[in-house]
Amino acid sequence: MNQSLPEPDTSSTPTPLPHAEPGSLHALVLQSLDDDQAQEIISIPLEGKSAIADFMVIASGRSTRQVTAMAQKLAERIKHGGFGHSRIEGLPAADWVLVDAGDIVIHLFRPEVRSFYNLERMWAFGDGPSGAA
Repeated sequence: MNQSLPEPDTSSTPTPLPHAEPGSLHALVLQSLDDDQAQEIISIPLEGKSAIADFMVIASGRSTRQVTAMAQKLAERIKHGGFGHSRIEGLPAADWVLVDAGDIVIHLFRPEVRSFYNLERMWAFGDGPSGAA
């Protein structure tokens, strides 16, 4: 009898966070998203690519409710961390929420919307493989 073994579930395997300087706004953003169980967190350094920010962080939430909660908690943590106020755009629909934290721009997506816009591919030009899906 030819039975196949079930495929191992790699979706629950934790992915290491991108590197960030401890105590920095970048580290706070990455840790906040990880704490809120964001999926596929990537960080794209923008130095030499754009003057809008130092980093672009992209992550997914499983639902509009999770995306909304992640954005609101992130803005609160940034404020309490002493990094000032953040501007949030896109909360009513919460398919794609942008959090502008000054030196870092954070994009939070539902997975379908993220794959449609594929910001990683657009902004990672000139880099090697980004490790993102």
